[in-house]
Amino acid sequence: MVGTNAANLRQAIDGETYEHQVMYRGFADQARQDGDLQAAELFSEIAGDEGRHRDAFRTALTAVTTGGTVPAPPKADAVPVPAGPPKVKSDRTKANLATAMHGEALAHAKYMLFAAHARQTGYPATARLFEGTAEVELREHFAGEAVLAGLVRDTGDNLRTAVTGERHEATSMYPEFAERATAVGDTAAARFFHDTAADEARHAAAFQRELDRLR
Repeated sequence: MVGTNAANLRQAIDGETYEHQVMYRGFADQARQDGDLQAAELFSEIAGDEGRHRDAFRTALTAVTTGGTVPAPPKADAVPVPAGPPKVKSDRTKANLATAMHGEALAHAKYMLFAAHARQTGYPATARLFEGTAEVELREHFAGEAVLAGLVRDTGDNLRTAVTGERHEATSMYPEFAERATAVGDTAAARFFHDTAADEARHAAAFQRELDRLR
């Protein structure tokens, strides 16, 4: 996933361009059609942010490859995420929020890896740009979407959600991935998936113990 600083910036530019031009604009249109106006407004706002992120990464790419100044990192307008039910009504909007949250969480993780590489290779300004953008993706975009999706509930419900997710990964998803990797000879990947499945089983058991304690 992590390449040269230039390759990492190009990957970031491609992702931000897609979210700016296609994904979030499409989600906003669909939310508007379905009467989820609050979600439509958020999706439109995030589309604009992603366009600005793309432009900053483009400028940084020029700076890294031919010289110039890397833009200052954006600052996240952190959104608190209280427990509560979904604030949207359409199943399509709920699905789009789930897709968007997965994308924002992945972007945060990738950009933090890209930042670490940039700092290790002597590009601190590029590292700061990746880190600042990562914070926006997580604390502003993901958090805003989580509020509308009703991601956080009471502790019991949160634990039940965690148990279900970890059990799925332990008993279905990662074993299936390991089987596929083994079938094509990717033994290192198969071993990793197998070990991760065991980790997820332990996580599920720990969450279940805590849930049982609360009852």
